[in-house]
This record gives sequence, C-alpha cells and structure tokens, in this order.
Amino acid sequence: MAGHDVTLVCRAATAEIINAEGTEVRLKLRGEDTHRAFRSADLPGRLDAAAPDAADPAGYDLVALAMSEPQYGAPDIRALMSRVAASGVACLSIMNMPPLPYLRRVPGLDADALADCFNDPGVWDGFDPGRVSLCSPDPQAFRPEGARPNVLHVGLPTNFKAAPFADPAHTALLQELAAGIEALRVDGQEVPVKLRVHGSLFVPFAKWAMLLTGNYRCVLDDGVQPIRAAVHDDPARARAVYDLVNALVRKLGADDADLVPFDKYAAAAEGLLKPSSAARAIDAGAAQIERVDRLVKGIADQLGMGSELLDATVARVDARLAENRRRAG
Repeated sequence: MAGHDVTLVCRAATAEIINAEGTEVRLKLRGEDTHRAFRSADLPGRLDAAAPDAADPAGYDLVALAMSEPQYGAPDIRALMSRVAASGVACLSIMNMPPLPYLRRVPGLDADALADCFNDPGVWDGFDPGRVSLCSPDPQAFRPEGARPNVLHVGLPTNFKAAPFADPAHTALLQELAAGIEALRVDGQEVPVKLRVHGSLFVPFAKWAMLLTGNYRCVLDDGVQPIRAAVHDDPARARAVYDLVNALVRKLGADDADLVPFDKYAAAAEGLLKPSSAARAIDAGAAQIERVDRLVKGIADQLGMGSELLDATVARVDARLAENRRRAG
C-alpha cells in the first residue's frame, strides 16, 4: 500500500495463486462496521511470490521473517535461511520467538544457553546479530475458513513495534517504511495498522507478558480455553504472571515506557474469545509449536527469577506436546 515492491516467499502452489491473482487483505477502518477488501493489484507497489528455492535474498533491501519458529526447520526454508545469512541483508523478525542472533544483542544474556528452546537452533548459524532486529507481531490476522491462501482477514488491527538495528542505516530503512505507512490515507482515513520504530531493544519483549498470561495459559491438561478465560477466570494469578514477566524484562534492561500495563492488556483480552493459535495447534495434535514459554522460563532461571507461575505453564505445554508425539508414534 505504501508503494514498495514485495516478494512473498511461500509454498509453490500458493505462489502460483498469488502471482496469478494477487492478494486480498480484509481490514476494518476505524469507525466502520465492515471489513474492506484491499487487493494488491489495485495498490501502487508491486507484489509477487516465489517458492523458497527460487528466492534470492541478495536482490532485496530487507528480509522479513514472518513465520512460526518451527517452520524454519523445513529443508527448503533451512537452505533459504543459509542464503539469507550469507547475503548479509538486514532481517526484521516478525515472530513471537526472538531469533537467537537477536537474543545475542541483549547485554548480559547467555543466548547460547537458550538454544534448546528452539526447535532447530542451527537455522540461525551464520547470522550477524547486528543485522537482525525484532518486531512485535501485535496485530492478529488469519485466513478465513474456506478462503483461498491469498486471502488474509485482520481481526485485531494494531501496530507493529520494531526495535532498532545495530547499523543506523538499517534502522533508517525501517523508518522510511514506517513514514510511508503513516502517510497512507483511504478515503481520508488512516490505515489502522502501522509500523512503529523504537530506540529500545526491549519494546518487542512487551509481548512476552501477554503470551505467558494469555496465549500459553489457554493450554489445559485435557483441552484448551479462550484467551479471555485464561486472563479473567483467575485475574489475581493472571496479574501475578504478567507482573513477573514484565519485571524480568525490566531486569534485562527495559524501561517502564517499553512495556504495556496489565490493565490495558486485560481490557483487550475481553474481546479475545478464541484459544490462542499455539493452544489450537496442540489440541489439533501438533508435535512442535513456538516455545516462548520455555524461553521466558529459561531467562527467568538465568536471572534468578524462576517461579512456579512459569514452571506450571511450561510443564503443561511440555506434557501436551509429549502426548501428541507419543500418539503420532
């Protein structure tokens, strides 16, 4: 929409559909009751798609890492990631799970000791930490049931919050993107999903308290529950988890301004009436998911902040995944 050229890397069959038809993003503007359909063919920037083996990262200014962490271990993606690392192109992660190179940028943190939180930590070998930054994926979007793979429905429009790169020139690229999105108008209205570039490494970590309080606590011993129930059925425990994780991020070096207060999150959770994607995946039999819960526990243990509040969640997720692996044989 902001006039830039974008290549989406996806399965070959999906790439064929996107190259033939473009994409459709359904987004509700502020004050409107229904979603509008924004089609890439009608927008000023060029969009195409390629399968992983056909993608050449050296031809781009920026690589956005926008999948769930377990997916990077697929052989064709793993090979592409090696080419990305070798190209030296700046990488903006839009994952809940911070890549290992980004964690290596955090002073005082033993990132190598956290490698077992990743499904395939070797994917990140060869990446220059200074060329990897992190963006909090706060907007929520999904493919509507029955829709083709080139359709995306934005359920919660909010802002992406990016940390800086080590090189100011790479950060300036993010700021250029952010300014272009900020200037967008549709019938005189702003687009309600923006990119915000911050000066702190810790702003994307504000998502951790939300994930540990809501998303991973959707996982029950024998089923799942909505995010709203995870937060509001026992608000005292939810607040305790949230405050602990925020305290951990402060100990890493964050300021209060980098974080989101519990009451603001709890108000947003009132409208989150479905289980998290991680919980739904486990309930559907997944043997691997993105383990931010284990990452936060590992960091808490490093900092002397280990707690039953975190241990109980990690143990429950571990047990459900182990059972799924047992059933799969």
